[in-house]
Amino acid sequence: MILTAFFKALAQLGDRRFRAVLGRGVGLTVLLLVAFYALFVWTVGWLLGDAVTLPWIGTVSWVDEVVSWAAIPLMIVLSAFLMVPVASAITGLFLDEVADAVEHRHYPHLSKARTQTVSDAIRDSFGFLGVLIAANIVALIIYLTVASLAPFVFWGLNGFLLGREYFTLAASRRMPRADARAMWRSNLPTIWAAGVLMVVPLTIPLVNLLVPVLGAATFTHIVYRLTTASGAR
Repeated sequence: MILTAFFKALAQLGDRRFRAVLGRGVGLTVLLLVAFYALFVWTVGWLLGDAVTLPWIGTVSWVDEVVSWAAIPLMIVLSAFLMVPVASAITGLFLDEVADAVEHRHYPHLSKARTQTVSDAIRDSFGFLGVLIAANIVALIIYLTVASLAPFVFWGLNGFLLGREYFTLAASRRMPRADARAMWRSNLPTIWAAGVLMVVPLTIPLVNLLVPVLGAATFTHIVYRLTTASGAR
């Protein structure tokens, strides 16, 4: 089910309606990453200043330029971690448009789904973002103490959190949120595995730009399959 849903989402990248959403999603993702980069460079520059004085060398005045250039590869590496909260924010904002495009192509018999207001989408995105950041700060202890397990803890934790968020948002378009959460609990292994499938490519630079939108599309398919299997309408 999971791979079928993912490859259906991947195959729809050429769809005109899907491309429009994907273009805005990738654009906003790049803007957020650039904002993180600018904030990082500004913070380091503020801490170090335009120049530093080194023993036996004297004053070095090009520190800010070195920091700016060195920050580029560093931010590419950090984007593997930054893309998890970014993916959460993007999915919350564009889920309805992505899901509408998926349903229009694959499930035209479905009635119109309830649409989340912009204020609700922003509130949910920031609420989940707080949970995501808090959980990863706690997990940082494991990352630092047991480095060999860090990738698996990162994938497992964020796969669980993103899977829950993606599924709940997608399912809430077709059922009350309480029912969506009940369905999430009863299908936890499947949804968790699908969440991990989304998190792993989030750690790959450039590829991770596509994941927020692909994740929303994938979970739209998963919700339909699970809803149909359970007999719910």
